[in-house]
Amino acid sequence: MSNMDSVRVRVFSLNCWGIRYLSKYCPQRYAMIGEMLYKEQHDIVLLQEVWSEKDYLFLKKKLASCHPHSHYFRSGVIGSGLAIFSKHRIRDTFLYRYSLNGYPYMAHHGDWFGGKAVGMAILNLGSLTANVYVTHLHAEYSREKDSYLPHRVVQAWELQQFIRHTSAGADVVIVGGDLNMHPQDLGNRLLRAYTGLQDSYLETAKFDGCENGMTLIADNPFISKKELVPFEKGIRIDYILFKGSSKADVHCDSMSTTKGSVPNHPFPYSDHEALTAELRLELHSFSCLSFMDLGKLAELVDIVTEARTEVKVGLHCAERMRYTAARTGVMGLALLFLELVIAAVPYLALGAEQPFPRTSFYLLAVLCFAILLTTSMLYIFYTMELKSLQGAEDQMRLGIGSLQEKLKGFCLAQLHNPSGRPPEVQEPGAFEPEE
Repeated sequence: MSNMDSVRVRVFSLNCWGIRYLSKYCPQRYAMIGEMLYKEQHDIVLLQEVWSEKDYLFLKKKLASCHPHSHYFRSGVIGSGLAIFSKHRIRDTFLYRYSLNGYPYMAHHGDWFGGKAVGMAILNLGSLTANVYVTHLHAEYSREKDSYLPHRVVQAWELQQFIRHTSAGADVVIVGGDLNMHPQDLGNRLLRAYTGLQDSYLETAKFDGCENGMTLIADNPFISKKELVPFEKGIRIDYILFKGSSKADVHCDSMSTTKGSVPNHPFPYSDHEALTAELRLELHSFSCLSFMDLGKLAELVDIVTEARTEVKVGLHCAERMRYTAARTGVMGLALLFLELVIAAVPYLALGAEQPFPRTSFYLLAVLCFAILLTTSMLYIFYTMELKSLQGAEDQMRLGIGSLQEKLKGFCLAQLHNPSGRPPEVQEPGAFEPEE
């Protein structure tokens, strides 16, 4: 392969933990982040948890000279928290909001109120077209009892679909953000196997940062060690992923993370560590096809099958919760009907007195209406969750069928290939969308 030219791109990603009035030292930390970004002059900056548009506008003003192009992705009740700053002109943007994102009654977790999504920006990097994605997936609040795992798996499924179906014309794909998944978690394996994305930390030639690339560390003063159990030192849940094409190869020359403390400052930039990846884009003088070997294709079938199984578990849980809501609603309705019968006694039996005190009667009526209203809303919510899970499960079933057909064709081609040369199989990223 001969190289015509190369382009170097520095990509930065950080979960800013920017909840106004709740996150510690929020204004001071945004000032620190703005100063650091102005000094470092990254090509592309991907930020998560910028929940306040005022903070985005502050950074936009601060970085206007070094990052003249930016976009803030709006979604949900309090926003998506996603923002991108770039030295290169942003040609187009698009936001996809995940169909599942926790439960509204788990208000103390707050994920449902923040419209978790993936934002896409199309940039020109020299002669190359780059699709840049920034995302933030649902948090994991308990490793042992993770009730949000089906939601996060569906989010990973929708993320890989969105990337595959929107990056067909891109020469380079870059993904950054807080995935809230460990490297070997199901959703992470599903995302990387289906799209062919590479992990900067695993591919870099040079690394400087926290041990094992961890991005949530015990040494960070904003982190409670209870949040990291059973991982004492920390976990790696933030990523910069990349992928080339037939027109360009992408290499990660170096990668670094912050290490908790910031020199000359009393506290770090965030509760998460920041990531910086230096990517080298090598242009081809000719086009080449990409292939997937038999082992990777079989592994992908297993990963999608495992994901489908996890989604089915979520389906059963949602069905059970919807049934519970319906049953409670029926009980509330029966109680209300009984109360109406009791209220009609004085009118049906002349001279009879109301058997219950009026105050208690009204309080019971309010309780009945509250039960009916709450259970009706929950029933609607669980129905919506069921439909989203069923849709994802159907898509996974079609995807597995498509992959199995390709795997079968691969095996048949090997049987009829006496030369032993591996047959050409397209990567999943090039699969046609299933109807």
